[in-house]
Amino acid sequence: MSEEMKSVMGQNFIHDFIDEELALGGRCEGKQVHTRFPPEPNGYLHIGHAKAIFIDFGTAEKYSGICNLRMDDTNPTKEDEEFVDAIQEDIHWLGYDWDDRFYFASDYFDQMYEYAVELIKKGLAYVCELTPEEFKEYRGDVNTPARSPWRDRPIEESLDLFARMKAGEFPNGKYTLRAKIDLASGNFNMRDPAIYRINHMHHHRQGDKWCIYPMYDFAHPLEDALEGITHSLCSLEFEDHRPLYDWVIENCPVPAKPRQIEFARLGINYTVMSKRKLRQLVEEGRVSGWDDPRMPTLCGLRRRGYTPAAIRDFSERNGVTKAPSVVEFGFLEHCLREDLNLTAPRVMAVLRPVKLVIDNYPAGKVETFTVENNPNRPEDGTREVSFSREIYVESEDFLPEPIPKYKRLFPDGPECRLKGAYLIKCTGYETDEAGNVTLIHAEYDPDSRGGDPADGRKVKGATLHWVDAATAVDAEIRLYDNLFSDEAPDAGNKNFLDCLNPNSLEVLTGSKVEASLAGVPMPQPGKTSPSYQFMRQGYFCLDSRDARPDHLVFNRSVSLKDSFKF
Repeated sequence: MSEEMKSVMGQNFIHDFIDEELALGGRCEGKQVHTRFPPEPNGYLHIGHAKAIFIDFGTAEKYSGICNLRMDDTNPTKEDEEFVDAIQEDIHWLGYDWDDRFYFASDYFDQMYEYAVELIKKGLAYVCELTPEEFKEYRGDVNTPARSPWRDRPIEESLDLFARMKAGEFPNGKYTLRAKIDLASGNFNMRDPAIYRINHMHHHRQGDKWCIYPMYDFAHPLEDALEGITHSLCSLEFEDHRPLYDWVIENCPVPAKPRQIEFARLGINYTVMSKRKLRQLVEEGRVSGWDDPRMPTLCGLRRRGYTPAAIRDFSERNGVTKAPSVVEFGFLEHCLREDLNLTAPRVMAVLRPVKLVIDNYPAGKVETFTVENNPNRPEDGTREVSFSREIYVESEDFLPEPIPKYKRLFPDGPECRLKGAYLIKCTGYETDEAGNVTLIHAEYDPDSRGGDPADGRKVKGATLHWVDAATAVDAEIRLYDNLFSDEAPDAGNKNFLDCLNPNSLEVLTGSKVEASLAGVPMPQPGKTSPSYQFMRQGYFCLDSRDARPDHLVFNRSVSLKDSFKF
């Protein structure tokens, strides 16, 4: 982590602002802090939205205030009820709730229209008929003011045209309603911005009632004011839009005057955060869906095994600042690893199995070993693990010819510990016609039961995990890596699709897991699947889409090794 990131961890300048307001008797005095989270329902929420959710809901939570959930559905082009439902599910999953304060921007369309009419009557808005191309041409530059030949259109004429726009008399693009502010402003957002446009498109909630729709910069401050929002918290790209936000509030007869405060968006390396680009990945079939475990969407992270606690911890520790920064994906993994280390039961699973037979172990004998479910949580108790003459071990734990410093199994090699069981020594192996190892032979020391390093015996070999061949359960294992091989896949002139990692998913079939995982409850929609630490392998969870009682599918959430450095 960079020195800059270390210095901002845990900071929250928004809370500093509010503390100052409260101390000095500012706009918060005597009021309840009231925020809102206003997602556009045109895609699924991602990890960047989790930061905004943490800021909006977390700020209200800190000051015993309230936070609204509002769907910003002013643009019907890509909006869908599927996304509305998914957004609510994801926010609840993170542990936040909006009580009965669930709104849609489209709920205010009638009121917004009336406010627009009032602006026209005040001489503060006019109907313009510049084409999109002309609008761009007439916008001017830093040395040249913008212009519009329709700026001085008579008020009555603009009122008539605006009413007819609403009635559906004109095609898309024929007219816009523009605010009359300052064509020479150094802030281009103030150069008579469009506040309404014609769009003959079916709305997911309003149907065909409207064919004119308010622009975001006009709609958003009105929504905030109508809901009594005290602090409108938004990302940094809206900083230059704040003068327009304030202009709308000052010139419309709204019941409240919210304060807009901007914060830096979350950036993570090896990731794209654009909903448009994530949607492209889904629609082009480059991932299996919005909930593909390689996606940065909250449903994808949930399916991969990320927990709400880990994501909230990640959001809090990143801090809230004005300074844009890029966080290492490894830090998100670090937060998950810390959480799962405390909560996930330990089990044994062999991902790439090869059978091992202990030749001097009595045929037909079966015994059990008692092991802790999680050494960090004694209250989770213990379980019994069976052991017999034939077991499975990892293929990487055996080499016919050892390499330097190899301390696992090889013929006449050192004694190795079977985790919780016995000491064994490799005596030979068998191969198929292609030379692949199919069976490892070993002998055990009957006096080494428990296989605990604390028994004082010095063993040069490694400690190996294993599963009993007689009771092992088959499983499919999915190993995930970053979806992109480039640290900044959408920077500069790159085509982010060219940066896709061809090795982002490896599927293993025929893996073996211990018998305690047979019959575990299947994942529930909208919930985090129970996680397990597969010893020496990482943290895994059942796949919420594909796992069945007769076909266990585990996703690796994160490896055991933590390469993240503070």
